[in-house]
Amino acid sequence: TALMNPQQLKDVAAAKIDESRELLLSVSSRLWQNPELALEERMAHQLLTETLESSGFSVTRHFVLDTGFKAEFGSAGAGRPHIAVMCEFDALPGIGHACGHNLIAEVAVGAGLGIKAAMEAGGLAGRVTVLGTPAEEAQGGKINMINAGFFKDVDVALMAHPDRMTTVHSAHLSLSSIEVIFTGKASHAAGSPWEGLNALDAAVTAYQSVSNLRQQMRPDWRVHGIVKEGGQRPNIIPERAVLEYCTRASTGGDSQLLLNKVKQCMHAAAMATGCECLISESEPEYKNVIPNRALAGAYSANLRALGVEHTQLYPEPTGSTDMGNVSYEVPSIHPMFFIGGDAATHSAGFAVLAGAAEAQRYVLEQAKALAMTGIDVLTEPALVQRCWETFHEDLSIYG
Repeated sequence: TALMNPQQLKDVAAAKIDESRELLLSVSSRLWQNPELALEERMAHQLLTETLESSGFSVTRHFVLDTGFKAEFGSAGAGRPHIAVMCEFDALPGIGHACGHNLIAEVAVGAGLGIKAAMEAGGLAGRVTVLGTPAEEAQGGKINMINAGFFKDVDVALMAHPDRMTTVHSAHLSLSSIEVIFTGKASHAAGSPWEGLNALDAAVTAYQSVSNLRQQMRPDWRVHGIVKEGGQRPNIIPERAVLEYCTRASTGGDSQLLLNKVKQCMHAAAMATGCECLISESEPEYKNVIPNRALAGAYSANLRALGVEHTQLYPEPTGSTDMGNVSYEVPSIHPMFFIGGDAATHSAGFAVLAGAAEAQRYVLEQAKALAMTGIDVLTEPALVQRCWETFHEDLSIYG
């Protein structure tokens, strides 16, 4: 076939996504009806790998993690861009797909099918990988993929996340999670309290110190914590108390600064009460998302071409995602998209929206926009170069 121009290739991708709508709907519906928690996504793993394999992708099951996978088409190398589309599929305890990962998976499969169809039609050199990344809600499967070296030959990483509005740039914060164990010395609270060292006093003092810290915090900083253990019985001076804290910030530098301030509160409380204090990282750090400006510009232009209303910036800081870690490795975008209502993510109402028929038109638009952005990457070497130039600039600012 004669080489097609990029617009014709985009039309091929969009047509492929439209003709796959029943398949895509069945994928997200089955995920929605069978929500699985982080690292337990066995049904999702089977469904997604079978779907991609039967669509002509070369699939590696149990990739890096038991429920991880990669589905590849084409070959990467010099002058052959490698596009990775992130596929999330874990659900939340108790409220199912209240973060809409069933739709993230559907968008990823749809975008993969669209890019593959365009590559075949236009004889494009390059590779598209749909990367199955488990456990976004808990341990951060993308971090395992990074550590395993998957992103070493990736040029761009794409995904889209359902929300209550459509925006190109998300405002995801970094997230550090710590567990703090205070150890004191037990004694009888009535008979000889002076012989005890009260670990609960240390925990309460630390908690109060963090509350005092809030006045000096930047508007985009977040700290939240709980007392996980605070003693056994009221008549025994508590020998052990445990706090769990999360800190969040908009940049890597601020993230470390805030975490250090919180740790100082812990150490000072231990010193004040004569207790020992052990601080450990309870989950891997989720980094802030650095949306790649060049890649985001291409994506935004594709949304406009599809007639999708959208804004550039998310109005306020939001949660955290392991896609942030990916955005520190390769040029990445993590846009948010409206799915038909104003329920907040992680609410029961959002789970209802994620399973509703009305969400489908928005999902198909996003699959097309990501596929079209992938086609831009495959057909414009200058875009890939711009993506990497802005990547290095932004990393020095936001990292």
